[in-house]
Amino acid sequence: MNALVTGATKGIGRAIALKLAENGYNLSICARNKKELNEFAVTLENLGVKVVYAATDCSDKLAVERFCEFTSKELGAIDVLINNAGTFLPGSLLDEAEENFHLQLSLNLNAPYILSRFFGKAMRDRQSGHIFNICSIASKEIVKNAGSYSVTKAALLSLNNVLRQELAPYNVKVTAILPGSTYTASWDGTTLPKEQFVQPEDIANTIDAILKLSVGVNVDEVILKPQDFKM
Repeated sequence: MNALVTGATKGIGRAIALKLAENGYNLSICARNKKELNEFAVTLENLGVKVVYAATDCSDKLAVERFCEFTSKELGAIDVLINNAGTFLPGSLLDEAEENFHLQLSLNLNAPYILSRFFGKAMRDRQSGHIFNICSIASKEIVKNAGSYSVTKAALLSLNNVLRQELAPYNVKVTAILPGSTYTASWDGTTLPKEQFVQPEDIANTIDAILKLSVGVNVDEVILKPQDFKM
């Protein structure tokens, strides 16, 4: 089995890639930092799987398209696609710099759109596969001081739902993961205790459990929130 994970060297993406490798998935991974990719690829290969990677800026349409072609050539058919790469730029919708919206739109929505179309068509032809979109609780709830982020993550959930409807007749599954506050680099410098957050491993374990369900069931979406989050 082969899987692709975007934004794979840190946080949620890293935890998911490790869990997939532990379960024997060969991997195609991307992130912007080539050195970090190389080091992480060695870690994954030590688990006994094949790993291919390419430094990729997922906000760049052409770079994402090149990564799709690279993955298809180097790894072959993709059984599991994890659209994880994204960014959060805090700010009020009315007052933020306009480029903040366009960057979040490119990373949080356009990249998953390109990847899902490319590999979704192949999954449709094979009549097998699973696409996971790492959305956010902001996909459903307006998060204070997260204007453009909330808009783009809501759009990602809509993309997820359209994909699920279109691919269901072809035995291809599509699942949205909606985490609340998760202990990643976004919270660097926080004085809040780690235990108060959703952990990246919680998300990885959730995806692992979903992949092990029977062939006839699709998990439409999963919301993971901290039990009692206090700022």
